[in-house]
Amino acid sequence: MMENLEALEVISRHRGENIVIATMTCNREWSPISTNPDFDLPVGGSMGKASSMGLGLALARPDKKVLVLDGDGALLMNLGSLVTIANMAPPNLIHFVFENTVYRTTGGQPIPNVGRFSFAALARDAGYANVHEFDNTEDLERNIDNIINAQGPTFVRLDITPATERPPTPHTRTIDVLPRFRAALQRSARS
Repeated sequence: MMENLEALEVISRHRGENIVIATMTCNREWSPISTNPDFDLPVGGSMGKASSMGLGLALARPDKKVLVLDGDGALLMNLGSLVTIANMAPPNLIHFVFENTVYRTTGGQPIPNVGRFSFAALARDAGYANVHEFDNTEDLERNIDNIINAQGPTFVRLDITPATERPPTPHTRTIDVLPRFRAALQRSARS
């Protein structure tokens, strides 16, 4: 297992000018370590919708990779997005799921049916082009560039150490970053 923050740091170091959509705990920990906040779109208050937002942005901006930083509990609320993403097959979408087996944001309650299903198998069966699983940061670091450069959609399950408390970092609100995010997308479309 790896720590949530360690996995985020690996992704941050390799993300370049790719769009990052972060939700739930990832949203709280991503902002302070992001290497390119202009292309960050946090989705607070919309648990389960990061993958759908990622699909929309990937289809709207095929010139940019879109990295979704999703939680296991959040994805459970919108499992149908796996089939929809695979059906639309955006080659520029990378869907990271941080599987810590608990609802960390609300105090560490276990997600339903823990250990009895596989997110990677669900993504594979839905039809994602690439599916990866990592349980340590060294393997993630070794493979991250290939993951980002592959034709997707790509699903990456990360085995994260369960935690029961919220990170002490501030929650970034979507509305606060939208002007900066829109401006960055407009600049990148002109170049």
